[in-house]
Amino acid sequence: MLAMKVFQGAGWLVASRFLGRFIDFFTLLIMARILTPADFGLTALAMSCVVIVDMVLEIPVTQALVRLPHVDRTHLNTGFTLGALRGVAIALLLLAVAWPFSAINGDPRVVPVILVLALAPIARGLASPGLILFVRDLGFLRSFLLETGGKLAAFCLALATLLLGGGYWALVVNFVAAPVFGAALSYRLAPYRPALSLSRLTDFAGFLGWFTGAQLVAAATWQFDRILLGLWGGKEILGRYAVAADLSVMPTQSLIGPALQPIMAAFARIKAEDQRLRRAFLKAARFSMLVSVPCSLGIALTADLIVEVLLGPKWRGAETFLCLLSLSVMMTPYFQALYSLSLALSRPELIFRLNLFDLAIRSAAVVIGFLHFGAVGVAAGRLVAAAIMAGLYLREVGVLISADLASQLTNLWKIAAAGAVMAGGVLALRSSLASLSLPALAEFVIVAGSGALLYAASLLACGVWLTVGAGRLEITDRWWRR
Repeated sequence: MLAMKVFQGAGWLVASRFLGRFIDFFTLLIMARILTPADFGLTALAMSCVVIVDMVLEIPVTQALVRLPHVDRTHLNTGFTLGALRGVAIALLLLAVAWPFSAINGDPRVVPVILVLALAPIARGLASPGLILFVRDLGFLRSFLLETGGKLAAFCLALATLLLGGGYWALVVNFVAAPVFGAALSYRLAPYRPALSLSRLTDFAGFLGWFTGAQLVAAATWQFDRILLGLWGGKEILGRYAVAADLSVMPTQSLIGPALQPIMAAFARIKAEDQRLRRAFLKAARFSMLVSVPCSLGIALTADLIVEVLLGPKWRGAETFLCLLSLSVMMTPYFQALYSLSLALSRPELIFRLNLFDLAIRSAAVVIGFLHFGAVGVAAGRLVAAAIMAGLYLREVGVLISADLASQLTNLWKIAAAGAVMAGGVLALRSSLASLSLPALAEFVIVAGSGALLYAASLLACGVWLTVGAGRLEITDRWWRR
């Protein structure tokens, strides 16, 4: 029953995120054809400031409430109050830093962009806390309606702004409209009368310290490269880098991340059963990497074709960023599964420690790469840091659930082998097609289709295939089972 609920919840989340990312992707293509890399660079620079403040002041209301044995209205009131206080803090902090941040970057346009972008995290914090009751029961239909409705509203408003000559403000509107619309719609889908109270603050306090510290470090880690390029690389380079980064994470954000979101609640329900928890984690990690490996490799191997077909000639130079960044996010789903496991086991300090390591390793690698190879070195530095962090993820999983390195690698080796066959086949095919001078779109279709077939055939040859039974998706292995 639990597995079926997880599967159904993941289905709604994947559908909502897939449709949302499809709308985002379509919006990005339209914007990229009309706006310039410098427009994207300006918005990315302002957004980096907002994202850092948003992440630093993140309050784990959902995570804290999911793991509680019982939730009543007083918990919801406390969650809403914390969200409202967070919104006030975000507004005050961004008001304080917007002008200095603009002066450092030498562009006064950054100030109004930051102040408008701030509406997005404030709106998310004011959404109805009643939604948590459905999350706890692994019911994500409302999440589907919120995600899809918000994205459609954002697309329409952004397109209108673009057609009216708003320029880069269309990017700002697209970022802000979805959470504002979603917050308003949440009270229709999960009725709740706002009330201010902190009577249940102690139920959140255990999460606040480590979680806030982890978010602070993660914010610095994920925005460090963009701030570095914004200061010394120029807005055009930052624009190309930011768009490449957005494209590189689309598979993990639209498919894998949503599919893994319900597993925290599932892990929390079986955390006292060591063997069952271990099997559940390994299955979740295996499924996530089954999708992540071909997506990341496929983007890296066809980055030049993707840029030429989707973005156009003025985005030339972004293909190198896209290739390196797509490889650097390949292990992100493994961390997402580990993240859910850590919170389910009430071990937020582990996330803080990993984020601290990531910040130290990535900042050093990115700075060294930038000094030696410029913007390309920044992307290469992220790839080096990601490879090192992958080893740390494997080690921490072993500590949490007593899954040694051999069992984790055995869990993934067939996926790695299929990925290697796919990469070799695609490289050989592209070499043979080079002399034919095919249109970029035709070459992309041939290469992408061939790569997908090679990957699927390699998995089948290893005895691995996907089956649907009892209302859930299973990875079946003819020779070896978990």
